[in-house]
Amino acid sequence: LGVAQARHGRLSWSKLFDAPIRAAETGFPVPQRLARFANSTFPQAAEPDVRALFSRADGTPVQAGDTLKNPAYAATLRRIASQGPRTLLEPPLSDQIILRVGDPPRPGAMSRDDLRRYEPRVTDPLCGPFLVYVVCVPPPPSSGVALLQMLAILDRTDIAQRGPDDPQTWFLFAEASRLMYADRDQYVADPAFVEVPVKGLLDPEYVTLRAALIGADAGPAPSAGFPAPIQRGQDSTIEATGTSHFVVVDAAGNVASMTTTVESLFGSGRAVGGFMLNNQLTDFSFNPIAADGAMVANAVDGGKRPRSSMAPVIVLDGKGEIVAALGSPGGSAILGYNAKTLVGLLAWELPLQQAIDLPNLIARGEDYFGEVSKFTPEVLAALAERGIVIKSGRGEESGLHGVVLHDDGRTEGAADPRREGVWRPLSE
Repeated sequence: LGVAQARHGRLSWSKLFDAPIRAAETGFPVPQRLARFANSTFPQAAEPDVRALFSRADGTPVQAGDTLKNPAYAATLRRIASQGPRTLLEPPLSDQIILRVGDPPRPGAMSRDDLRRYEPRVTDPLCGPFLVYVVCVPPPPSSGVALLQMLAILDRTDIAQRGPDDPQTWFLFAEASRLMYADRDQYVADPAFVEVPVKGLLDPEYVTLRAALIGADAGPAPSAGFPAPIQRGQDSTIEATGTSHFVVVDAAGNVASMTTTVESLFGSGRAVGGFMLNNQLTDFSFNPIAADGAMVANAVDGGKRPRSSMAPVIVLDGKGEIVAALGSPGGSAILGYNAKTLVGLLAWELPLQQAIDLPNLIARGEDYFGEVSKFTPEVLAALAERGIVIKSGRGEESGLHGVVLHDDGRTEGAADPRREGVWRPLSE
């Protein structure tokens, strides 16, 4: 954030923290979602640091509507505001982080040098075509390349001529999704450590070959293809879902699309200075070597950034002007959420809110999860005949958030009704 502000910001760094400091000191109403997690059986919810941050004075977990204050976080923000962003990586905050990470159980070995050596990585966006648009995402280790590949596969079908009530729409979407995940899981990782075949994954001839694998029925889970002469082992990353997303557009037309995460709900369950520490190591493959002896691209290594499903999107027209920006939380399901919304918005020309409201369907390997109640019985029956039986229980709770900039100057925003996000026009 400090690098982004230094490159693009107009206000001084120290003036950017007034609102969150005020919220942390005076308190804010606990939303339903936070209350649900604080009162859940999720492992981190029972951790002492989580209970300390998200409990009432009597020690019981906060409830929706309670006023939650966090004076320790206000103090941390004041320090960062006055001393700059790297204060987070320097004493005394760095020492507090190191001590907390080193506590049992499962103590970590983080050191001052680890934090001191960290530098943000500034990269160029990765852009690809979809219909008449250009879709831009972050490059690896983000999974944005996989989102572009899925859109390119769908661009080789007739999904744009169909609609949300057509079973073939969701069949094509599911099959393109399965092909995308198979390739992503095999190849996407930190390009500073392993070769990621970005050009091969998006090569038109290769995408056409992948699209040709979509038949009349859903068969066994597809294998990864061969976009480049690279041998990679089967991935075993188990991604968590503690993500947030927002889009901001200012009066000058500048747009930010940002996804951020502490990884699991409440991160590692450990806190310092009023904020949760992440457990980002869970975004690496749990096994660095596959059963066949091949190296897994997303294996853990010192200094390596883990693969991320986060894929914030900015859409351009043929002239390079911004058309839309969107994104979602949701772990590995982010790619399906974003793809669904882009199809609804760009292919079917739905209002953004309607595109976000479309049913979620996450197809990966042998699994088909989604919002069963939002599909018509006819669509569900037709999909079942094609070998796709959608189950509920995972991959439904997106948190999509986006904006469309119209040629006439109108700004159209929308937020996912599945969570508590809202859209506030500039006039407010």
